[in-house]
Amino acid sequence: MELISTKLCKTSDIGVNDNLFGGIMLAWLDEAGGIMASCASRSPNVITLKMDEVVFKKPVKVKQQIRIYGEVEKTGKTSISLYLEARRNDLVSDEEEVVCSTKMLFVKVDDNGRPSPIQNQ
Repeated sequence: MELISTKLCKTSDIGVNDNLFGGIMLAWLDEAGGIMASCASRSPNVITLKMDEVVFKKPVKVKQQIRIYGEVEKTGKTSISLYLEARRNDLVSDEEEVVCSTKMLFVKVDDNGRPSPIQNQ
């Protein structure tokens, strides 16, 4: 899998139980997936169509670093399916633990928002 993005959990990202707010993590996954889908389709015009179930396996605390990895599972005529994994990184040991993972589907669109063919690479 390819490293797409690195994030740092800040105080402003914390929810009521002193863990990273789940919506923040979903936004991070969406942003990282969009970056990967854009690179894979060679177009900045991709939109999120679907995010599968996300199970939060480990908490994330303030000052912890999150690395988001991804891989292209399938490229269709106008869509790209990705597998994404967010890992909590221990800066001292450089060990990583999976926080959550999901599959996402992105669609390449034209300037009018209609699906557009992904060119062969």
